[in-house]
This record gives sequence, C-alpha cells and structure tokens, in this order.
Amino acid sequence: MTVGANIEGRSLGEVSQDAMRRIRQIPFPDGYAMSQGGETESQNEVFGNIFLALGVAVLLMYLILVMQFGSFLDPMAILMSLPLSLVGVMLALAVTGLTINIMSLIGVILLMGIVAKNAILLIDFAKWSHEKGQSIRDALIEAGAIRLRPILMTTFALIAGMIPVALGRGEGAQFRQPLGVAVIGGVLTSTLLTLLVIPTVYEIFYDWREGLARWFGRSRHSAPVAAGAGVTPGGDRRD
Repeated sequence: MTVGANIEGRSLGEVSQDAMRRIRQIPFPDGYAMSQGGETESQNEVFGNIFLALGVAVLLMYLILVMQFGSFLDPMAILMSLPLSLVGVMLALAVTGLTINIMSLIGVILLMGIVAKNAILLIDFAKWSHEKGQSIRDALIEAGAIRLRPILMTTFALIAGMIPVALGRGEGAQFRQPLGVAVIGGVLTSTLLTLLVIPTVYEIFYDWREGLARWFGRSRHSAPVAAGAGVTPGGDRRD
C-alpha cells in the first residue's frame, strides 16, 4: 500500500519527522514493514552524500595540515575551529526562521575552508614567533593582534558577497537564501570564537605535548640507571 501527500507551509523534513513519529506508534503485523519513498527518500540520500562529503573534506584537511605542520596534534587545534562555525549557522537559521536543508549544508561545507583558513593564519604565525624565541603565550597574543586585520578583511568580504544571497530577492532566490544566511551567521561567530578559543586550545595542547615529552624524557634517562643499580662503582656486583 502506498500513501502519498503534498506539503504546504512547512518544510519536507518537518513533515516527514511528524509523520514518522506517528507511524512508529502503529504496531505492524509480522511480515509487514514501512519504507520511505518519493521526495523523502531522495532528500535522505542527498543528506547522506553531503555528510559523507563533509567527513571526507575534514579528513583530507587534517592530512594536509599534518604534512604541512609536521605534527599530528597541531592540526587538531585548527580543526577545533570547525564546530565553532556551526553555532552561528544554527543561530542564524533560527533567527530567520529557515531550516536545515541542502543549501544550508552546502554553506556549512563552504564555511569549513574559510574558518580553517583563519585558524591556520593564527597558528602558523604563533608557531613562527615561538620558534624565534618567544613564549607560547606571548606568541599567540602577538599572532592574534597581527593576524586580526587579514582575518577581518576576509570575514567582511565574505559577508558582503553573501548579503544579496541571504536577502533572497528575485525569482528562485529563496532556494539559495539558507546558504547565504548560514555562511553569514557561521563566519561571524567563528571569527570571534576563533580569536578567543583557538589560541586557548592550542596552548593547552602545547602544554600537554611538553608534559608528555618531559615524562618520556625522564623515562628514557631513568632506564639505564635502573639497569645498573646492582653494580658498585668499582665494577663488582653487590650480591
């Protein structure tokens, strides 16, 4: 049996969720099951492909950063900036009354590159200053002050380019409107949070790495002492 319906005034995702909530309350006899079709099936397939593309993009980004920085831990601090953009995306969509759809998810993928680029500018300059002899905290503070201008230039340029898309004026523009709103909201919050959160996370990771290095260093130095504990200075064994 096929049951179909048209939607009006609400998004396909909201209607599908309400319908599935009602259907789960119906006890199906043995041998009977329910499957989704039509636009709902197509939307689920597209969402799955988009999330797969997002995961592959983040993985490739991490591998490239590992090769560039020569560290497995430093790129983790940069990737921490990616979830920060989602805060602005959700807030912007909620304020404007828009939903999470294909276009807004495409905007999230676009944000991944912009947000990561800002974090790379910050961390790369801090690493360079630290190698010149500054403490890690002073290097991060200087990086935030010097790299603030190019980060803000990128942010304002992207927002200016996305304002016509976010306004949704013109024929067919409402379909692309969630993309502009998601990008503007995500880049605003990520820019602010990147300048505050990423230096803190990087300093924490740096302290962890230094602590592990000291711990392993003591372990390597203490091993020969333990091996020769039974030998007297004259070369004779104590036992």
